[in-house]
Amino acid sequence: MISIARINTTPVKGLGLQHPAEVLLTHAGVETDRRFYLRSRGRLYSVKDFGALVAVSPVFAADQLTLSFPSGERVSGPVNLGAAVETIFWGRPVRGRVVEGPWADALTAYTGSPLTLIQTEQPGTGIDIAVGTLVGRASCVRLGAELGTEIDPRCFRMLVELDGLSAHAEDDWTGSRLALGQAIVVVGGPVPRCVVTTQDPDSGQVRFDTLRALRRYRALRDGRYVDFGVYFSVEQPGLVRVGDPVRLL
Repeated sequence: MISIARINTTPVKGLGLQHPAEVLLTHAGVETDRRFYLRSRGRLYSVKDFGALVAVSPVFAADQLTLSFPSGERVSGPVNLGAAVETIFWGRPVRGRVVEGPWADALTAYTGSPLTLIQTEQPGTGIDIAVGTLVGRASCVRLGAELGTEIDPRCFRMLVELDGLSAHAEDDWTGSRLALGQAIVVVGGPVPRCVVTTQDPDSGQVRFDTLRALRRYRALRDGRYVDFGVYFSVEQPGLVRVGDPVRLL
């Protein structure tokens, strides 16, 4: 049986992952996922710029944002919005509002880069391409065999991890409809990977040569893209829980 093994979300793009037991999938995905992002000198700033962002744990609930740093420092307060801004995410504009409060200063001190915290104007717009991503854990096992070490699926920061698949079986689902818990989703194309996948998911330090290994045993798409996992959109919203069955429709 194919089932949901883990759910990975983060309210602040690039920061540490949370693992809720259940989420509501809407047409905007998980609406609190990637609802905030960081901006530096007018451009998007993420874990590719500073790997240790993943060691900062964010919690967003009831309009209250809390960031917990590895040092033990904790910055918390209500979210108050200021000026409107627009940031380019891989060629598309994302509108948002500056978040006023202590978080930007704390993150600036932590990273050494001048940062602004932004809340997206609309849920679901702080993602890369599509509102959902999924990967089978067996694909991570196959990649680990290529590298001679265990690969934590969190390296890929996918929304949903699945058990019960053979390695890379999700690649064959493009265009298929899935019952994902109570939701129905439509699988899109493959997810092109970047250097973030080489980083330890807890520290952000480079640990795994994932990209070279993937190029070695998998063909490049269009001669340039290193793919791993797939995107999905939400056709019918619904509750999704860890342990829920997944069915092809």
